[in-house]
Amino acid sequence: MSKVGIVQMTSGAEPDENIKQLKLKLKGLQLQGAKLVLTPENCIVFGQKDDYERYAEPVGKGVLQDQLSALARHYQLWLVIGSFPTRNENGSLSTTSLVFDDNGHLVEHYNKLHMFDVDVEDRHQSYRESDTFTAGNDIKIVDTPIGKVGLSICYDVRFPQLYSELRKQGAEIILVPAAFTKVTGYAHWDILLRSRAIETQCWVLAAGQWGKHGAGRETWGHSMIIDPWGNKVTAQQEGTGVIIADIDLEQMNQIRKKMPVAQHARLISYLP
Repeated sequence: MSKVGIVQMTSGAEPDENIKQLKLKLKGLQLQGAKLVLTPENCIVFGQKDDYERYAEPVGKGVLQDQLSALARHYQLWLVIGSFPTRNENGSLSTTSLVFDDNGHLVEHYNKLHMFDVDVEDRHQSYRESDTFTAGNDIKIVDTPIGKVGLSICYDVRFPQLYSELRKQGAEIILVPAAFTKVTGYAHWDILLRSRAIETQCWVLAAGQWGKHGAGRETWGHSMIIDPWGNKVTAQQEGTGVIIADIDLEQMNQIRKKMPVAQHARLISYLP
């Protein structure tokens, strides 16, 4: 078994303040023995389009990514930054998960596949991620000391076919960093996460933003760690803080052995 940690934050538009907040939480998780830590979506920059444009960096290059690399190395943690604004060669932006190993090396990155272009009955009202970011095209799994980790970001969780493919490609642990709105989080967050765990028979680590941000945006929090049977092992509902739990892959193996849904799956077209 290996200990994993989750950071729940209330991030803003200024990276320095967010990184300062993150440092304190990483220190606490290190002292508790965490080997891998997941942060929420937008943990380093959570603002408007101009903020993302201002702070975006090419993948693997830049002052902010150097600081994140140094944190992973200093605390001897695999550090997964839930999302970070990255600049592509053509000048467009992506919202990207960054995976640093415990030596500070950037070993993988994942560009969010599904853009949150929806209307929500809250003060912010209209969300159009595609106005700022370009959707990714690649599914990513990374080998870590605690197991094979499948990457996803926030709105991705509504698309079970992505998670089925992550399982098919060998995922044992699935990460869902998020900035779920308070409205949609109250309605769907818990059931979506538990469903993805049950369907894939994977551990699910979900890190949420919590609280009030700029432009009337309010996020749900409720970070949690879910076992492959769909049980919530630990959770933090409100406020900022950290949670930690042991990941037991043998438990996962036993569940998959007793209920081999991956072997039973049949793709049948019901259309004429």
